[in-house]
Amino acid sequence: MKIVIVEDQTMVRELLVEACRLSFVPEVIGQAADAAEALKECGQINPDLIILDLQLPDRDGLELLPELRVLAPRAKVIALSSHTDEVTIHRVLQSHIEGFVDKNAQPMAILRIAVATVMEGRRYLSPVVHQVWQRMCNAPAAFNKLLSVREQEVLALAGRGCTNPEIASQLGLSVITVRNHRCNIMAKLDIHSTSHLIRYATEKGFTRLSLGASREPRSLA
Repeated sequence: MKIVIVEDQTMVRELLVEACRLSFVPEVIGQAADAAEALKECGQINPDLIILDLQLPDRDGLELLPELRVLAPRAKVIALSSHTDEVTIHRVLQSHIEGFVDKNAQPMAILRIAVATVMEGRRYLSPVVHQVWQRMCNAPAAFNKLLSVREQEVLALAGRGCTNPEIASQLGLSVITVRNHRCNIMAKLDIHSTSHLIRYATEKGFTRLSLGASREPRSLA
């Protein structure tokens, strides 16, 4: 088995490398500290398994995923993150990643279980991740059931304290459209103040969304 480990924290990356060497005796282990190195390593190694940290210094891990799939089409991917908020988990599952392990208080044995599971062709979610996802599935008011993708983008920026004109500029929309989206979001979520909206966006993980600063402007809706 050939493995590429993408993790920006040196100590964590070295621990993951050592754990993989002891547990799986892989043919090759590539290491990358950022997205640029990850693309280089995957292009050279064509791994069977990629262990991917979702928070990299130069890219969002999930945004990087399609490029990794092109370079290593046979690779199974296990995502790592210290965040288990609803937005992160929703994005991971929507991306069809084979495994997701949260870094919080997880023993190294969990990684071995995750690798064995995904290499057998099954999906692995660590226990906390599975619990959050089940809670979202059972909640009628979960954001993914109420908000459109555009509304989620507006919420992410509103949660950072952006004004309607600032949101309009970043998303390529009219100010009126942004105002309407904000009103719809608050109505759907039963939120009645900007401070509550910001708190909701922060707690659910919207404020960590990368919306792509270089996005092409869209026509006014």
